[in-house]
Amino acid sequence: MTTNSVVEREGRRPAGDGREGRRPAGDGREGRRPAGDGREGRGPGRGREPGPGGSAARTVTVELVVPVYNEEAALEACVRRLHAFLRADVPWSTVITVADNASTDATRSIAERLARELDGVSVRHLDDKGRGRALKAVWTESEADIVAYMDVDLSTDLGALVPLLAPLASGHSDLAIGSRLASSSRVVRGAKREFISRTYNVLLRTGLRTRFSDAQCGFKAARTEIVRELLPLIEDTGWFFDTELLVLAERVGLRIHEVPVDWVDDPDSSVDIVDTALADLKGCWRVGRALATGALPIADLRLSLGRGPLSSTASTTEVSELRGVPVGMIGQLVRFALVGVASTVAYAVLYLILHTILGAQGANFVALLVTAVLNTAANRAFTFGVRGSDGAAAHHLQGLAVFAFGWLVTAGSLVALHEWAPGASKHVELLVLVLANLVATVTRFVALRWVFRAASSARTRQMESTS
Repeated sequence: MTTNSVVEREGRRPAGDGREGRRPAGDGREGRRPAGDGREGRGPGRGREPGPGGSAARTVTVELVVPVYNEEAALEACVRRLHAFLRADVPWSTVITVADNASTDATRSIAERLARELDGVSVRHLDDKGRGRALKAVWTESEADIVAYMDVDLSTDLGALVPLLAPLASGHSDLAIGSRLASSSRVVRGAKREFISRTYNVLLRTGLRTRFSDAQCGFKAARTEIVRELLPLIEDTGWFFDTELLVLAERVGLRIHEVPVDWVDDPDSSVDIVDTALADLKGCWRVGRALATGALPIADLRLSLGRGPLSSTASTTEVSELRGVPVGMIGQLVRFALVGVASTVAYAVLYLILHTILGAQGANFVALLVTAVLNTAANRAFTFGVRGSDGAAAHHLQGLAVFAFGWLVTAGSLVALHEWAPGASKHVELLVLVLANLVATVTRFVALRWVFRAASSARTRQMESTS
């Protein structure tokens, strides 16, 4: 029986499997597959045919990274506990790499001693700090089929490790993450951390349109052949590394598996919550801007790595619509409202500035035109997720058609106001115009959703024909 058959083996290795593929103690990095053995670059690929008896044709290898910085007090207990668990309860060939990123205490010497004493443990030292930097360095060089990491405090119960790795070993999923925010997770932590974590993930869902539930849990894994293609595009070297990886993976159409975890907060954690939160917000802005400007090669990666639709005749959006479910409606409404509030404020300021120069109708026309162009651009990228320059001119022309309707509604409301109250002040005029714009907003949302949904469908059909 091979080491991929998790169910039949009930999560344990058969006696006498010899722990093939582990490194000998103290060799630093040995024990990996030798070059030229015919298995380079081959992960537990999607679509692998099972071997005799329903198990995979070869052993799956896993490299589990523990990134550390000045963790001399916790490191040894963590590595020994993890090492014992892997040998007893994980059905794949595993190695542990302690990634020491610029520790100034005894962390490195403790890690090197553990590497000499324990089979399948090695150390990678980096001169610069940063958890993301450490993970990127080790994962890029890894020859294992699956790469994973967990925090040194082992806050996540190790019982979730096999469920984390199994979908990757089978090829069902591309990445896997532990989630402390799943309904069945059991979490012990303070109110401050709970509030910050949940607020951050709400911001991700609203601002970057993510669907995963927990970006920051230090318990993640990925198929090496997949993550190796994404790593060069990830800029962050600190705590935002996880979020950036997940956002990119989700945008290119990779499957992310979530595992509910039991998680107990480490009261001695050295993580600065405020600094980390600020860095994460800056990272969200940077990634959001890159997505909006088309700086990331999302379309190319989706073609080469992403999972396409289930059939060649219907995209996932079309399948959902056949069930009568509007796709992404709630998120689009929230983002449309945010853009609308910003547009309304800009419109009001422009109207008041231009009123004394152009009069009510002229100020309304110019303010509405300027904000309509900006509104269309913002909704195109932010609300409906249409990136790049393809079709931009046509979209803005269609946006101007929507503007024309809004202008007729607002101009008509001004005419009616002046008939009813000829001496109305500009502030009363502005109030009437804002109310008229609210009426036009409903039409604008429906019209723009049709415009940009058509663009998304056309892009999907182009991708299918190319692939």
